[in-house]
Amino acid sequence: MRGHLPDENPGFVGRRTELDRISAALAEHRLVTVTGVGGVGKTRLALRAAHRAADGYSDGAWWTDLTPLDGDRLLVALVADSVDLSDHTPGMATTGLCRRLADDRLLLVLDSCEHLAEPCARLVAELLAAAPGLTVLATSRRPLGVEGERVVALDPLPPAGGDALELLRRAAGEDFTAAGPAGEICVRLEGIPLALELAAAQIRLQGAEAVRDQLGTRFDAPPSARFELLAHTERVWPSRHQTLRAAIGWSHELSAPLERLLWARLSVFRGPFDLASATAVCIGGPLNRATLPGALDGLVRASVVRPPDAGGRLRMLDTIRAYGATWLDRTGETGTVADRHAAHFRGLARRGETEWHGARQLRWYRTVDAHHTDLRTALDRLLRTDPDAALDLIGSVAFAWSCRGRLREARDGLEHALLLSGARGRTRARALWALGVTLVLQGEFGPAQEVSERCARESRYTEYKDRTEDADGAGRAGDPGRPGDLTLDAAALAGLLALTTGRPMAAYVVVDHVLDAARGGPADSAARLRCHLVRVFALTGLGRLGEARDRALALRTLCEELDEHWTRTALEYQLALTGLLEGDPATAAGHARAMLEGTRGLGASLGVALGLDVLATALAAAGDGERAADVSGTGEAYWRSTGQPRRGLPGLRALHEKYTDTARATIGEPAYEEIFVRALTGLPQDGLDRALRGPRQT
Repeated sequence: MRGHLPDENPGFVGRRTELDRISAALAEHRLVTVTGVGGVGKTRLALRAAHRAADGYSDGAWWTDLTPLDGDRLLVALVADSVDLSDHTPGMATTGLCRRLADDRLLLVLDSCEHLAEPCARLVAELLAAAPGLTVLATSRRPLGVEGERVVALDPLPPAGGDALELLRRAAGEDFTAAGPAGEICVRLEGIPLALELAAAQIRLQGAEAVRDQLGTRFDAPPSARFELLAHTERVWPSRHQTLRAAIGWSHELSAPLERLLWARLSVFRGPFDLASATAVCIGGPLNRATLPGALDGLVRASVVRPPDAGGRLRMLDTIRAYGATWLDRTGETGTVADRHAAHFRGLARRGETEWHGARQLRWYRTVDAHHTDLRTALDRLLRTDPDAALDLIGSVAFAWSCRGRLREARDGLEHALLLSGARGRTRARALWALGVTLVLQGEFGPAQEVSERCARESRYTEYKDRTEDADGAGRAGDPGRPGDLTLDAAALAGLLALTTGRPMAAYVVVDHVLDAARGGPADSAARLRCHLVRVFALTGLGRLGEARDRALALRTLCEELDEHWTRTALEYQLALTGLLEGDPATAAGHARAMLEGTRGLGASLGVALGLDVLATALAAAGDGERAADVSGTGEAYWRSTGQPRRGLPGLRALHEKYTDTARATIGEPAYEEIFVRALTGLPQDGLDRALRGPRQT
């Protein structure tokens, strides 16, 4: 099945009537919004409805969780990422997304729109106008207000009905009767699913009778006593919302003092978090490395924090997180904990950057991806409070974001930080280098040239300044010295730009010059390795194929020893291209498949698209027109996921066109088109799996 939906919650109960209403609404309307108070089950219902409806959309159902966003600056980027659009194109962010969806028939689910209702409304209106086959299912505490919207209002489960009791049974892991205390709990909590889950957690700890009595004591108190700590200054909460907030407050009261403190501090996380991050951000005062794990376990037992997933990451539901944030504000720690959170993720980014060159590269790459939401949150905080630190953070992670296809986010963060920060030196040079790479990958060659020149100037300035400060007073201050890693990376950027604009000699000259002047070999730093990689590609473009192949094989061996993945994958691409140019399509196909395995592991859609192109070219050159058509159609699907037409090095583009024409002539134009279109419209992952199979595999 095309698309991506999270796994359903096995504890889903009832809602047959509501599901039928949503299904009917989706059949007749292109925008359906499920509304209701927090904790009423909007997300679960929308997910169940999406799973039920998915088969009716040829291009699948896709899920976007908007809770991590604090503001609309990255709204389009998040939605684009959720539909597998690694948008490499420049221009307005919505343009690439509209182009991606224009010809598709799909269901897009936007979950938790309430804090971004107006930006969501504008985006949905634009997408619906651009993509006639698009249907949007949204969840929000209030309607979006878009023309043609159908609203499905969701009420709590009937308090005295069987569904509320069944939810309580499943959550508590006990069998209850409606006539006992469990039935009274359901009525007290008005059938609100999240409130029932919190009660179930306490039932597991105390028993149903104790929970019933506690709720009775709390809910029979005067409203001023029940809600004094929950007062909202903007408007009066609906009674059911007050009930939920009272239930959360009751869970809060039952938590131990350290658990309450941890609950408040954990509210600073907008995405999943692990124990290490929670410890780094939340310790202080009575919460220390010894006491925090116990407090966290207590919050998990109380269902305040969701249990860890397979990767050990925990999370809080947005409603519970928001309650914790109000208590954090009451303690006066909001700014302090937010600053600690930002400092932690800045440190994580810096540590990861230093580990890029070596055996921990892939682990760090995946860590950055896993903590993406909170890295973004930390960046937003630092852009407001400490632009120099923001420049340091984004400069550390932007290259990994670009490799992952998050080009818009990388560019947005870099440009904002460079504009706001006045910092000079290593931090600025590194950020300019990362911005230049991002611009090249977006095909913005004019701006990339300007940034490349700025990067070179900043690198020379920084390294000269460093040498001057280190000089011993013996006349070395004026010695130009040897280029360091900043200058090497600036040269690699200039070489990359030259390669992608068809100037291999310029690429060769710039990197060869700095490599000759620099001390050390390719294993000494990531910057040196990148320069050696550019030189290999330049030699290929100059037709010095034997030399290019020998250097590439030596570098690949070095990367294997270092357990370095990114450069090794790029070298497989170069070796495949060399094989094609030398008339050895079988060898080229083997290297192309090795590249595809590497890029799939890195989650790099642009790399997959490039690899499929070189594999399709190799298959066509070998006379296997049918497989070439299949791989080429899959490649086109991946190119569309990048939001841009086919690209690649000029030499490969010419070969691809030449051998594609040969394949079309060999098997006939109609047969080629049929296979191509079947692969293009099928599941991209299935097509990639077929491409990775060897010639004798089925």
